[in-house]
Amino acid sequence: MKMKYKARDYSGGADMPPSIHLDIVEHGGSGGGSASFSEPGREQQQTPGSSASGEPPEKRLTLLALRLAVLEKAASGLGKLGFVWATVVLLGGFASDLKIADFWYVTVILIGEGARVFSRSHELEWQQHVTQTSTAGGALRSSSRFLHRGIKHAILDPPPPAPDVPPLSLLRYTGWVFVSRKVGRLLSWLQVVSALACVALSLMRLWEHDFRRGRNLRPALVLFYALALAEASLFLVEKAYWAWEVSVRKLLQQVSAECELGAYGLASVKRFFYDAYSRCIAGSVFDGIKMDLVTFAEELILSDFLDEQLIGVRILEQFAKNTGSAGATLRKVGTAPWSMERLVEMLNWKRPDEEEVRRCAAEVVSKLAGKRQNALRVSSIPGAIESVTSLLYTGRTMAGLLPQLPGASAETTTSPPAGAGRDYEYEHLPFNLLGLVILKKLAADHDNCGKMGSARGLLSKIVDFTRAPPAVLRSPHAADSQVRAVKRALQVVKRLVSTAGSTGKALRRGVAENVFAVSNLRDILQHGQRHGGLQKLAADVLTGLAMDEDGKEAIVGTGGVVKLLLSMFLDAHQEQAEYTGEALAMLALESDAGCAAILQLQRQRAGVLGQLMSALQAGDARRLNAARLLRNLCAYSGDRHRERLRAVTEALPTVLDATMVDRDEVLEVSLGLTTQICGFIDGDRFAAELREPRAYVERLASILRCYSYPDISVPRMRRFVVQQVIWLMTNDSGGAAYTELLREVGMEQLLHSTADTTSVLERYHVFSGSVGISKHRESFSAIVDSALELIAGRGGGARAQE
Repeated sequence: MKMKYKARDYSGGADMPPSIHLDIVEHGGSGGGSASFSEPGREQQQTPGSSASGEPPEKRLTLLALRLAVLEKAASGLGKLGFVWATVVLLGGFASDLKIADFWYVTVILIGEGARVFSRSHELEWQQHVTQTSTAGGALRSSSRFLHRGIKHAILDPPPPAPDVPPLSLLRYTGWVFVSRKVGRLLSWLQVVSALACVALSLMRLWEHDFRRGRNLRPALVLFYALALAEASLFLVEKAYWAWEVSVRKLLQQVSAECELGAYGLASVKRFFYDAYSRCIAGSVFDGIKMDLVTFAEELILSDFLDEQLIGVRILEQFAKNTGSAGATLRKVGTAPWSMERLVEMLNWKRPDEEEVRRCAAEVVSKLAGKRQNALRVSSIPGAIESVTSLLYTGRTMAGLLPQLPGASAETTTSPPAGAGRDYEYEHLPFNLLGLVILKKLAADHDNCGKMGSARGLLSKIVDFTRAPPAVLRSPHAADSQVRAVKRALQVVKRLVSTAGSTGKALRRGVAENVFAVSNLRDILQHGQRHGGLQKLAADVLTGLAMDEDGKEAIVGTGGVVKLLLSMFLDAHQEQAEYTGEALAMLALESDAGCAAILQLQRQRAGVLGQLMSALQAGDARRLNAARLLRNLCAYSGDRHRERLRAVTEALPTVLDATMVDRDEVLEVSLGLTTQICGFIDGDRFAAELREPRAYVERLASILRCYSYPDISVPRMRRFVVQQVIWLMTNDSGGAAYTELLREVGMEQLLHSTADTTSVLERYHVFSGSVGISKHRESFSAIVDSALELIAGRGGGARAQE
């Protein structure tokens, strides 16, 4: 707030004959290291995730799957034709005419082809099982170990690589022979051996060509051996092409690197390739080419299996992080309601083995919430705010937020979730930070702020995170994550208390009623010298709270807050003077209690008013806010402080000089302060300080000409000018002379023009967005009418002072 006085089936063809074998490389690492995926190349410009042609890197994988599928289907077609020819024509029609050698050659070739077809039919499902376990299993175990050791130890002392995933053994006591990975390799080699045997046998018979001569027998045998040779050759070409692309050119590794997929990228890319290939085999050869990594990931997160959900959410997380492709990725995910609902649902998952899935989902949601349309879609999901709130769980009871009392138990953590082991540990802070980021982005929208205010217990949870112990604030070695949690909580609270309209009023009341809120802000102001950003946010929150009476009461009722703000304003550097000055000026605006709290410090800190008047001559933000504060003190302190405030009249020469030369906000507040100082002096004193009455009157007229229409940046400019005109015409010495001067400079016509252009805008002191806050006690139209009566000589026109 700127204060102005202005479940799907994606396996496709798992039972079809695959011919690809991929060795899976295990990756260790902590649970924090996730695969980095993006949807690269979906923007036209070249990015780290796109090729020079603008195509996404995974397009090369789908093209490879297409080409391999064409070869595979061609080989399969020839194989079917050869099998039918052998069984129907040769064995069915010429069985008695075949030489014994040809009979066994045909038989061996058919058996070999049958074995190859069988192995192709099941290799893919075995290889997909390996990719699932290698992609997810190790990560889940390393994530669990990561939790047990804690975030700090994981960073300072990285864990060793995770052990291999326990393989699936088919039979007991068979060792490595019948485990899933070995079975896949065995099936692959079986295909190669059978194809080579088929080629060798076919070539031998075609080379010898000593077939028994008979009607049609010779061409029938030649055709069969040619079909067998062609089928096996196509398969070997397919294998060679695969070996060239995958083993020699390292295509999978290239795609993983170009997509910046991270530690688990290679295994995930292999899984993507298998799915694309199986779709090309199961249906049209063009089915797989329609795939992309984001759509693939969206399908995986809808799965009922945790390992697949983990692969998918890792992809989406990294895609959403990559600068070059984040926009297109977030647009795609943001327009898929089922994907967003699943991501939001994942925020509630709290089992230890689901921790990384939850973290990645929170990362994606935080990126989605950064786009306004997506933020609205996220918040419109039933229970979305409550799901985000679940990320703020700290494991502490309310007792953990209070000072430790003598004899109290140091154990303040709540019980771990059901099913957790005895050694269960759950690091909540990373999730807390993500939850606060999501809330901050959601709070950028007015409607979302209302939903957040209505969510049960959310405001109190956010306020809890604004608590920063003095030891943390003072220590140069404080954990950065602790400070960031406080900062993000303050950013959320700032946005909430800055909300306009009735929603903002309700939110400010809710924050002000929290018994810890203002006290937490006070601690930050008092002990946060090492963290200027936190102090600024705390002062901004106080400024927002001071917009309503409940907030002013909470601030004034918390000891030391006003004193800290005033000390920082008068003694600190320019930046601190700006934000603390705004908070003080807002606190004094239309608040007798706020003004009294500031003026009471006159006794404790001698010369407060004098220091404020001295600040009027400064050339920075201190000058502007000092004038605002003095003007509000004079206008709203009440009669009991009137004598004390007479000292402000000493600032009249400085304020008059500013009126003659300054512009915009400084000019506006100088005029406002002038009108208040004139309430303490008579016409003679004013004339003595003015020196050039005509020049001053002409200056007032020129201001009205310049601001012929109200300006939201200085909404009280014309009000202050007209108030000063009224005072000039009604002061007890020289009123008539000023009236004549005002007529001579055309003030009457200017007042008529002003009366015709008054606006609701000029009824308010402060604006939050386009919504006015703190209405003036007297309408501007009434003040202008009073000035017109006076300048026309009809009398009346009481002084309009506030």
